[in-house]
Amino acid sequence: MGTIRDKMRDDLDLRGFAATTKKEYLRRAQNFVAYYHRPPTELGEREVREFLLYLVNEKKTGSATQHMYVAAIKFLYTTTLARPEVVVNIPWPKRPQTLPDILTGEEVELLFQQIESIKHRAILMTAYGAGLRISEACSLQTSDIDSKRMLIHVHEGKRSKDRYVMLSERLLEVLRTYWKVVRPSGPFLFPGAIPGRSITTSAVQRVLHQAVAECHLTKRITVHSLRHGFATHLLEMGEDIRVIQKLLGHSSLQTTARYTKVTERHIGRTKSPLDLIGTKEGEVLR
Repeated sequence: MGTIRDKMRDDLDLRGFAATTKKEYLRRAQNFVAYYHRPPTELGEREVREFLLYLVNEKKTGSATQHMYVAAIKFLYTTTLARPEVVVNIPWPKRPQTLPDILTGEEVELLFQQIESIKHRAILMTAYGAGLRISEACSLQTSDIDSKRMLIHVHEGKRSKDRYVMLSERLLEVLRTYWKVVRPSGPFLFPGAIPGRSITTSAVQRVLHQAVAECHLTKRITVHSLRHGFATHLLEMGEDIRVIQKLLGHSSLQTTARYTKVTERHIGRTKSPLDLIGTKEGEVLR
């Protein structure tokens, strides 16, 4: 795509897209253009539809991948090429509303115990203990840990938004032990193999997948499952969903509502208004 790719990257930067989202948009747009071996300026709605049908019928791509392609192509034509008419009639793929598998507290603890590397264990405990995206946990800097106020400063989360999350007492002890043993050099709390860079998310994912296999867990578990578990466990503990929204860094409460799984335990603890009628608590029903 050449010049067009450069302009698309600039457009994504100007709109504050996260680094991972920018990378995915550019890669999906590049794949679309490569499919036709022609510049996107010579392609139109017919070619976009044919490509998306190819992904659905021949490549058998999942709905999440289809959604990413549609988002990237729509951005390419609407913003970068200023030709919104090309994609205005392109529908968004329907995404199944499936609930993620949620780890129990015992399963979370079992996974942590299975991980021998103190560094990898500290990263995953940080992701769960503070509800961070794995990219946010990997890119933490030492200065982001505020032990005096018991806060973690998350820089440039999704849509480049900063936020503060809690620093648990147990996590602080884990990080202090990790620091004494590893003594990481440079600004990153969890440095990677390349000097001056943080550990990669793929490296952490591989460690978790191995731990899941060794624990013989049959649930579909990814590093993002720890964030799901954080939100759901807070909900089960009775935490207000708006507080959870703030901790997760969601702009919309609707996003948080989809993100948290209301478990049977939480439902079973909810009182029916029938039980409250005629009681002091039921006075609000008058």
